[in-house]
Amino acid sequence: MGKPKLKAHIINPEWCKGCGICVHFCPTNVLELNDKDKVFPARATDCICCRLCELRCPDLAIEIEIEQEAQ
Repeated sequence: MGKPKLKAHIINPEWCKGCGICVHFCPTNVLELNDKDKVFPARATDCICCRLCELRCPDLAIEIEIEQEAQ
């Protein structure tokens, strides 16, 4: 089984309160807050699919979608 490959960051801006927890926990600095204090993937290609942002978000506003490996 190889490394997971990112398919998409699914972010619900209506649920995001801009707390910055996801930004703080991201080990590769993928996430940032925009001018409306909503999270967005500023450097999506750097994502290692660790899902720390998804797991730490208190508002469940982030989901990391991973590509399924061919069987």
